[in-house]
Amino acid sequence: MEIQENQQAVDISKPPYLHLISAFLAMEPPGVLISLARKCGGGLIGERIQGFIWNNYINTTVGDGGCQQGPYLKRVLKKLIGEIESDGGVVLDELYEHYAFIMTSLKGDNFSGGNSRVLKRISFLFPDECCELSSCPKSKKLEVSLHCSVNMLEGDTGCSIWPSSLFLSEFILSFPNIFSNRSCFEVGSGVGLVGICLAHVKASAVVLSDGDLSTLSNMRLNLESNLLSTRIDVPECKKDASTVQCFHLPWESATEIELQNFAPDIIVGADVIYDPLYLPHLVRVLTVLLKRGTSFPNHGSVRCEGCQPDSECIRSEVQHADFEFDSSKGKAESCSAPCVEEKDDALERRPVAYIASVIRNIETFNYFLELMKEVNLTVADITENSKPFDLLPYAKSYQRSTIRIFSISYN
Repeated sequence: MEIQENQQAVDISKPPYLHLISAFLAMEPPGVLISLARKCGGGLIGERIQGFIWNNYINTTVGDGGCQQGPYLKRVLKKLIGEIESDGGVVLDELYEHYAFIMTSLKGDNFSGGNSRVLKRISFLFPDECCELSSCPKSKKLEVSLHCSVNMLEGDTGCSIWPSSLFLSEFILSFPNIFSNRSCFEVGSGVGLVGICLAHVKASAVVLSDGDLSTLSNMRLNLESNLLSTRIDVPECKKDASTVQCFHLPWESATEIELQNFAPDIIVGADVIYDPLYLPHLVRVLTVLLKRGTSFPNHGSVRCEGCQPDSECIRSEVQHADFEFDSSKGKAESCSAPCVEEKDDALERRPVAYIASVIRNIETFNYFLELMKEVNLTVADITENSKPFDLLPYAKSYQRSTIRIFSISYN
């Protein structure tokens, strides 16, 4: 059966078809794709929807990194064909044939382990109410190509796309005026998604850092794939707005002088609050960057000997707000936290950090708060007062509600 006979005019630039193709390009789980395909087809995945999927994704993928995406297509086609058959529908010959081709081409799912990479295209879709934002393209879509790890649970975490980096990217694109014409520094940059968004909103300088050399190499590849020029470990060029800088920066060995030379206006980080053993190093790095010119104290209990986290709930005064992490509820709370758009001039001249994080372990997060309090860094949960636009409406596997964003500044 010819696909052309089943195609009707559809507007690929609008939902639900835009969401379906965006989900394919971002390699959302097969179940998400099936749900979106059914939405396009009014509940069923008929021949017209199958033809749309073939023409706009599968057929184009065959000639564009198809081998790399093969295992993913194998899972998607298996699920898709099974769903259509269970509905009593007719499966297009092209889908059967391509599934058979993949089955014979791939000897097992060898791409799912080790250091395998896939190319994901993350599409930030701007709703109509975002048209006035400086970050909103004329097409109302910003597509970012990222080479990333197949499985974040197999030791390749630095090359994975973590949920908090998606949320922080949405935050940057939703509030571009915070970051435009400011020098920005990211700790633990991973695949470089946040840095690409910072460059898009025209930060005056973008410096990315990571402690892993293979992650740094992949990050540079991603920056270049998105038409950004890069430099590695060239401090004298850090004010070049046309260049994104990539630095190898293990937190435990970063020197105070090295950190002070960056002198950023804004520090960002995503999912960096994860390991109690590394938290003292992270807090030391943040302290030096936020104090800007003030020596880091040699006293206090920001230690690097692997202190055990305190399970008590930590309280601190945070920018005129009472902040508390309630271990019984398992979530962060803030009262009257200031909106990021409502800062006075004095505060805006001071360095500030924005950290997005999923709080996976209560004790680890409380330990982080304790360390911050000891070095006079204030932490505010600004999630509720400064919610970013939902620019990834098709990404159903991305649970925005689990992520918090904190502003951090020196008291």
